[in-house]
Amino acid sequence: MGVSGSGKTLVATLLAERLRSEFADADAFHSTASLRKLRSGNALTDGDRGPWLRALASWIDTVRGEGRRGVLACSALKRSYRETLTAGRDGVRLVYLKGDAELISRRMKQRHGHFMPSALLQSQLDTLEEPQADENPIVVSIDADPGAIVAEIIANLAKRAPLF
Repeated sequence: MGVSGSGKTLVATLLAERLRSEFADADAFHSTASLRKLRSGNALTDGDRGPWLRALASWIDTVRGEGRRGVLACSALKRSYRETLTAGRDGVRLVYLKGDAELISRRMKQRHGHFMPSALLQSQLDTLEEPQADENPIVVSIDADPGAIVAEIIANLAKRAPLF
């Protein structure tokens, strides 16, 4: 989890490969209307996000129900969003990719073709409710290269439960 530009998709893709797990990008679950809204520079409301979060929770349930493992790249900016994704789902782990606004803004300005304009970064930072200790998050700085970030995540996951 983390704001747009924090490296969620890249890190989650690499993590899924290393863990031999299924990968999904939450962005692919957005409705056409939500994507249109974001592309036009308007932030989504909680009402916009409700069906999206339920679809993500359903994906998690399907993957788990079929005995597979998955890695989901998702902003999950608010605690209530994370609760929708994790409630009643033991073993679902939260990884927070944390970075400063300047670094994230620079990254967003360098990427091309993404639906999320860099102008919405501040609204994401304003919305962000950093995960608290009772959510048992793995917090990783985005200052390192993606491979090092993935290695740190795997080391933290291994401390908490067997991975393989």
